[in-house]
Amino acid sequence: MTHYNPHELAAQLKTGLLSFPVTHFTKDLSFDETGYREHLSWLSQYDVAGLFAAGGTGEGFSLTPAEIDTVVRAAVSEIGGKVPVLAPATGGTAAAIAQAQAAEAAGADGLLLLPPYLTEAGQDGLVEHVSAVCRSTGLGVTVYSRANAVLNDVSVLRLVERNPNLVCLKDGVGNIEMMTRIYARVGDRLTYIGGLPTAETFALPLLQLGVSTYSSAIFNFVPEFALGFYQDVRAQDRDAVYRKLNEFILPYLDIRDRMQGYAVSIVKAGLTAIGRPAGPVRPPLQDLNEEELAQLTALVGNVK
Repeated sequence: MTHYNPHELAAQLKTGLLSFPVTHFTKDLSFDETGYREHLSWLSQYDVAGLFAAGGTGEGFSLTPAEIDTVVRAAVSEIGGKVPVLAPATGGTAAAIAQAQAAEAAGADGLLLLPPYLTEAGQDGLVEHVSAVCRSTGLGVTVYSRANAVLNDVSVLRLVERNPNLVCLKDGVGNIEMMTRIYARVGDRLTYIGGLPTAETFALPLLQLGVSTYSSAIFNFVPEFALGFYQDVRAQDRDAVYRKLNEFILPYLDIRDRMQGYAVSIVKAGLTAIGRPAGPVRPPLQDLNEEELAQLTALVGNVK
């Protein structure tokens, strides 16, 4: 059963940091539901505003539709309404609609609409795609603007005029001019979520553009640090933000940037570093090597 209507969801998500938990796998790469539930139980002890199941950090791109449904249902069951649970929808329009309807049936509180698979598209086509998914569900929808589905300001305005349940825009581009244009046209009609990889890096400057929260991957393994960093951003404490960037975030990025796909792999490695392993990543991603894991473990040890 859904616990939030779309506008309640939007209001809730802007109140704090957002969690994008990893999806746990066994050694044979099957879904480890017990480990996943234990992880959610641990994370839910902390003060977060929303949880996105089977998202990018959760390797949703590697899950079958049936697995996504299982992961979402496990999250809904384990969280039990303590915070909203949002489910993914991706692929072509028909596939995204099917996932949206499955998420609603599973009791999710909202939807993260990811870019369509592979193909490029014009703005009119993207507007039709997003609108079709919004029409298919009563859930509040967050649209993820990135990759082959970057929305411009005119398209965002058209979408909010058409779709009352489109309540959040997640920005995965970081184009300052475009975000300024979108906010100028749409204002507080939407909740704006920072969605660039390792969003902490961009959090302070994007705050000035109306991006009041962001999805934190590092919250998976250093939740207290992630929450403290978010509070520093919200307080616009530049000294604290840049000190923490230098002490942890930037060295973390140096490891992350050694391999494409490490933006996800390094999060699972972080859980290994704190003694709460989540299993390997699925191909085509690859895990950190032993030297990189040792460097990350030492880095994490300085902020725990």
